[in-house]
Order: sequence, then C-alpha cells, then structure tokens
Amino acid sequence: MNPTLTTRMANLRARMAATNTDLVVIGPSSHMLYLANLSPHGDERPVLLMVSSTYAGFLMPALNVDSARQHTDLPFFPWTDADGPHAALQQLLDATGVSRVSPSVVLDETMRADFALLVLDALPEANRRFTQDTVGYLRSRKDDAEYSALKKSAVLNDVAMKAGFAALRPGITEREVATVIRDFYKANGATTEFCSVCFGPNGAFPHHHTGETKLREGDAVLIDTGARIHGYPSDMTRVGFLGTAPEGFGQIHSILDRAVEAAIAAAKPGVKASDVDKAARDVITASGYGPNFLHRTGHGLGIDVHETPYITATSDTVLEEGMCFSIEPGIYLQGQFGLRLEEIVIIRNGRAEILSDMPRAAVAGGS
Repeated sequence: MNPTLTTRMANLRARMAATNTDLVVIGPSSHMLYLANLSPHGDERPVLLMVSSTYAGFLMPALNVDSARQHTDLPFFPWTDADGPHAALQQLLDATGVSRVSPSVVLDETMRADFALLVLDALPEANRRFTQDTVGYLRSRKDDAEYSALKKSAVLNDVAMKAGFAALRPGITEREVATVIRDFYKANGATTEFCSVCFGPNGAFPHHHTGETKLREGDAVLIDTGARIHGYPSDMTRVGFLGTAPEGFGQIHSILDRAVEAAIAAAKPGVKASDVDKAARDVITASGYGPNFLHRTGHGLGIDVHETPYITATSDTVLEEGMCFSIEPGIYLQGQFGLRLEEIVIIRNGRAEILSDMPRAAVAGGS
C-alpha cells in the first residue's frame, strides 16, 4: 500500500479506537477512493471495503477482481453471479474478527441501501451509524498534498472564469459561455465538474440550469463553475454585467463582499461553523436583505465538491486546521438579478486562506 493510504488507514484505526468503533464498511464511493485509491464499477453487485482494528479487505464480484487488483493490494473475497455474495461476505466478516454480538458498525452513508441491508442482515445486533466521526472526520482535515492539489485546481479555475467573462457579448447564450469554460478545462487537462452561467433574472435562481437565454445590454451575469484536476475539484462564483450594471447591482455586490470578508475573518480554529454562517448572514440582514439570502453560507470541498464541514446556521462543527470549505453568501432578487460571491478557503496557520487568486470585483463585459 502506498504511504498516503497506509497513513490514512492508520488514522482511521486511531479514530475507530477513539470512537469505540468495531467495523467500518465502505461502498463504492469517494470514501473508498480516499482509503484505498479504488473506485470500482458501481452496479447492483455488492462491493464493500471492511476495516476492523486488525484487518481490511474487500467483498468483490469475481469479474472485477483483476481490474481492481491494479489499484490495491488489500485482500479480496470474490463472489460469482452463480453463487451470490453471502458466503464470501461471511468469510470477510470472519477475517475482520468483528464480534457478532452488538458490534459498533459504521456504514458508508453513500452506499446503496441493498448493500447496507446485506451487512445489517449479516450483523443483526449491530449498533450502526454513519461515517461522520470516522472517515468523514479524517476527510474534512486536508493534508499538505491535498492542499496543494486544491490550490492548483483553484488557480486553474481562475483562468477559466476569466475566459468565460471575456466571452461576453450581446446575443451570446448562457450555454455558449459555458462551452467556452468547458473547452478551457479540457484544453488544460481538467474535467468539468459543473458550470452554471446565469444571465439577468436567471441569477435569482441559486441552482439555475444553464440554457439558451441570450445576453442583453445591462444584464447582470453570474458564473459558478468548477473542474477537477489531479483528483481534486475547484468551485468559485463571480459576477459581472454587460455594458452598464443594472440598478442596485453595485450596492448588492458591496454587501456580499463585506459578508464574505466577515465570514473569512470569523473562520478560525476553535470557532463553530454556525458562527461563520452567522458572520456572513448578519451583514446581509443588517443591510435589509436577510430574506433574500436563501441558503447556507458554505460546504466543504475535497474529493467531493460537497462534503463536510457544512457552514450552516445550525452546525456545531468546530473548525480545525486543514478544513476546507466554501464561503458563498448570495442575495437573490426575483425578476431582477441574483448575485453570489464564493471563495474556497482552507484553515491554515490559524486563519482562513483563500485558494483563488482572482479578485471578487465585478467584471464588466464589453458591448
């Protein structure tokens, strides 16, 4: 096993000991990729990684074993379509050494329900929970290599974002701008994670689906985009306008910029995620737009674009070194425009470091 995976497995076992966990069961997911560098074909055939204090191994369909072996040296317990997975599952459970009497079992919350029920049927006395205090806990604290990958992804995204705004002209469609950004990613060895381009009133929908709307003079423009390179994604939102900004644009942009700054200032080790959300929300509420901030302040970023920690009004998560997350307050005015400013930050050296190098200033497109 490579050194990074060896360290991650050791860290997981330390967390298992600290949380009195007997067994961690992971399905085909980003959790499996994190722990074993394996992302097997996902279908209805059960694939499971099981980790106990003394053992780790895979339940694996026999037809996938040779391919999976290229990525891991952990043992496989293969099963065939003719025989089904039950006998191999029992052999794997025996190998883990886990007690059948009231074991404490962590289940991957992203695995298929039938996979989870297969495990629970085999361990009917299990006390079960999800991965928040084990794998999720570890994934939310990025190491130096992850920081480097996230930083590179963010800097590439800066240039893609600039290319998108540079393409603005009267009559261009949202979809055409998105194509410019996607083509930039492809030309630079990255794959598109998402790309939302919103013209005018469409920006007031936080999850607008990019379409055929044409850009007009005086329209506000919101672009929220991200790509994956070196295994890690980027995520950033910037706003601008074509020609002359619509009425109220500058005021709303200024409020959001102050909200971002307030949240960044609040984001330090030992601070609750809810306090970061409050810092951004208080600026917007004091400016009279509280009801127009429709969502949480942020989400974690790592192997997944959305993962822990979540920066919400109710989150008791205490921020620690290495946590990486978005700060993205927005104000949405139906029928007019919506603006959102998003930074990805990582807690390093006692403060929130912004990964992007692109200013948050509004971008004025040419006419």
